[in-house]
Amino acid sequence: MFTSNTPENKKEMLAKIGVSSVSELFASLPEGLRYPVLNLPEALTEAALSRHVRELAAKNKPLLNFIGAGCEEHFIPAAVNALSSRGEFLTAYTPYQAEASQGTLQTIYEFQSCICELFDMDVCSASHYDGATALAEACAACLRINGKSTVLYSAGLHPHYKTVLKTYLKHVPGLKLEEIPLKDGVTDVHALKEKLTEQASCFAAATPNFLGQLEPMDEISSAVHGAGALLVSVVHPLSLGVLQTPGQYGADFAVAEGQSLGNAMNFGGPGLGLFTCKKEYVRQMPGRIVGVAKDKDGQRAFVLTLQAREQHIRRERAASNICSNEALCALNAVIYLTLLGPQGIKEVAQLNLERAHQLKDLLRAAGHKVEFEGPFFNEFVLRLNAPAKTAVKKLAKKGIGAGFDLGRVRKEWADLLLVCATETKTKEDLCAYVNALEGFVYGK
Repeated sequence: MFTSNTPENKKEMLAKIGVSSVSELFASLPEGLRYPVLNLPEALTEAALSRHVRELAAKNKPLLNFIGAGCEEHFIPAAVNALSSRGEFLTAYTPYQAEASQGTLQTIYEFQSCICELFDMDVCSASHYDGATALAEACAACLRINGKSTVLYSAGLHPHYKTVLKTYLKHVPGLKLEEIPLKDGVTDVHALKEKLTEQASCFAAATPNFLGQLEPMDEISSAVHGAGALLVSVVHPLSLGVLQTPGQYGADFAVAEGQSLGNAMNFGGPGLGLFTCKKEYVRQMPGRIVGVAKDKDGQRAFVLTLQAREQHIRRERAASNICSNEALCALNAVIYLTLLGPQGIKEVAQLNLERAHQLKDLLRAAGHKVEFEGPFFNEFVLRLNAPAKTAVKKLAKKGIGAGFDLGRVRKEWADLLLVCATETKTKEDLCAYVNALEGFVYGK
């Protein structure tokens, strides 16, 4: 560990405090709380440490990955990390002082502009922790807007999103959370209509949903708004290159996990929460909005236009006290979106769509059963002749990530496997997967 304090610095500070040693400084602490003697090996030189780290990294085994379920493998252009590591963007975290944080503010401004265009929504907040917290914040905003007491959500939401939603709203007085069941892999619209009473504040649904299926968002939007409730949509950002946008089907709030936009999987995080809404609800949006103004010399200057977080206003007035900037992940996302542009995003989305459908067709040709017949993006569900966890373990030994075992979500789904194929997969990769899964054909 590096510390800039020299022995002379320490001696001077201790003398100023009026003690003779660090031990004397902490003598009043209980013994169990004092720094223990660490049995650490002798420090390595930089060259030796580099060699040691390379040896450790060499133990990693490359994985042919078909796992999605909220965190997917996508190609990240080299320019993303090269640009996001530039000091004028990377060093600043939170723009408390706008005049000293122009690089960060420009990043957020461009990020918000790109996400608004991608989602076809009016306004975008600075990023949130992840997609799950963005969803919970959107539902909380709906409750503030119309003061109703029931939040409805689709059973097709990611299970982690459901958990976070319940945690966020757990202590709201009089609140009811109700799950709308699935039918054939998508939200049962008939059941939704029955639950859309006068007390329904909002309905939250994901498209594609956790099972990869595309929800009938036009029909859902019509039913929700017809009942006087608000619609919260959870989307896959890359899918918007080919699919209907939240703005097109009238979502009031649209949120997402932004990991797929130039951010590595990193063993599951950090994530990037994307949060958008209609302009009329901007005052209920947590986080920040960055705008453009002119300084006294007439030069362009970036400013914090709205600041609905507790660092800037009184805590009790804040829309949220736990939203976060996620500045580096947002920077990666805006660089990725800018590099690709509208046509590039469309092409990447088409590649994702094609790869997943190619894999589905190959699996069907090999005799596998695809559980749902509806349209999907990136992911689909296979029914196996054995527990999915067995297939996962067997293929892992072959260096293949088979997919997500849905038995971890519901016991009755024990033999269902959620499979993901993105633009990173080649025809050879798809064939290797089909061959590895040969012994798990349903009905054999």
